[in-house]
Amino acid sequence: MTELKDILYKVAINAVVGDTKTSVNKIEFDSRKIGRDDVFVAIRGLVSDGHDFIEKAINQGALAVICEKIPDVTVNGVTYVEVEDTQSALAIMASNYFDTPSENLKLVGVTGTNGKTTIATLLYQLFKKAGFKVGLLSTVKVMVDVEEYKATHTTPDSLAINYYLKEMNEAGVEYCFMEVSSHGIHQKRTEGLEFAGGIFTNLSHDHLDYHNTFKEYRDVKKVFFDGLSAKAFALVNKDDKNGAFMLQNTHAKQYTYALKSYADYRGQILENSLEGLLLKLNDNEVWAKLIGSFNAYNLLAIFGAAELLGLETLETLQLLSELQSVSGRFQYLISEQKITAIVDYAHTPDALKNVLETINDIRTNNETLITVVGCGGDRDKMKRPVMGNIAARLSNKAIFTSDNPRTENPEQIIADIEKGVEPQDYKKTLSITDRKQAIKTACQLAEKDDIILIAGKGHETYQEINGERNDFNDFEIVREELKKLNK
Repeated sequence: MTELKDILYKVAINAVVGDTKTSVNKIEFDSRKIGRDDVFVAIRGLVSDGHDFIEKAINQGALAVICEKIPDVTVNGVTYVEVEDTQSALAIMASNYFDTPSENLKLVGVTGTNGKTTIATLLYQLFKKAGFKVGLLSTVKVMVDVEEYKATHTTPDSLAINYYLKEMNEAGVEYCFMEVSSHGIHQKRTEGLEFAGGIFTNLSHDHLDYHNTFKEYRDVKKVFFDGLSAKAFALVNKDDKNGAFMLQNTHAKQYTYALKSYADYRGQILENSLEGLLLKLNDNEVWAKLIGSFNAYNLLAIFGAAELLGLETLETLQLLSELQSVSGRFQYLISEQKITAIVDYAHTPDALKNVLETINDIRTNNETLITVVGCGGDRDKMKRPVMGNIAARLSNKAIFTSDNPRTENPEQIIADIEKGVEPQDYKKTLSITDRKQAIKTACQLAEKDDIILIAGKGHETYQEINGERNDFNDFEIVREELKKLNK
């Protein structure tokens, strides 16, 4: 049991009804999980307001309530704490409750539209290879050194983050690499954490269903860098014009990386093929197994971060050459018929353009490039026609299909995608609502040396339709369909 006053340390409190010296069990923001002597934090969410469940939480045994407005009727024996912002309070309380675990390791946050998972995961790989105990908080999974947990959000909730960091402390983890999403920043999930560094990848059209405008999306990302301490580093992509913006007002030590301009960590692509990349990084040549210019940026960020965290240059270069691509990020196979199938998480216009331009840079143009792509339902609708335009323009054939339609009509989503196709590209497109059938059709259309890109879902092993998640793995499906062509 912990005293309430101790877990309220550094929380901005407006008013208190009751006694903060009372001992409490644990913190919860979901009233359904409340047990005897717990603290209930009432969060105002997009769908429901936790303040509507205060009475329920008390009936289930809550001994304390953290809220933005104390109820008109209070219950004797229950402590009510009114705060400015319950999301912020939850983050700070979670850190206090788990004994400020982020201060006991070097935590590095990676934010931006594209590249977060690759950079965080490959930094985890690199530091593991260097002999350290390492943690990872990513879209794909959570790693507490060698112990793996399934991830549910890009940035977990504050309680989950601090729980995993505490587990890392107990496992002796020295470094942790964490994806930091715009949702996570906006919902204050990273408040109360002590970051040793922050990395900015790039910024392009995404999540405008949540943030409303690009400016709001950009400004939320900047909040992360504004919160870094003078002991931390801020490493940003100088080739993205938003990189300089992220550095404004940050207290952290400032560093840049770039392929096209002068920077602290400079890169040059010497060779780019389906086998990998030959790069020049600050006058050092290194061969990497990753493919494409977007991965050159990712490798530069990893190189810079590793040096800033104290690794020697030669060791870092050697370890970079050993890194393996991340699941669902330009993951490819070559079938017996010499058809290349690539699965990539590209679900934004910029990411899709990067992947298609990378393929077009590498290919000979004697082969056909077939792209299978869709867009998620209940998400940013503005990007759909843009995705359709890019897929049709940069491919020889484009098959529009379902992604995760969620509660939307998949045929309407596809119709939105089709609106972006230019008249000269109409004949190159085909629409097949069933994603498995779309992948199968792409395989049947492909001939020797052709390339199939399946974009949008990447590492995901499910397809979400009307609130239900059904098993679905792009990589496994394309592998099976290509095998069938042999029979």
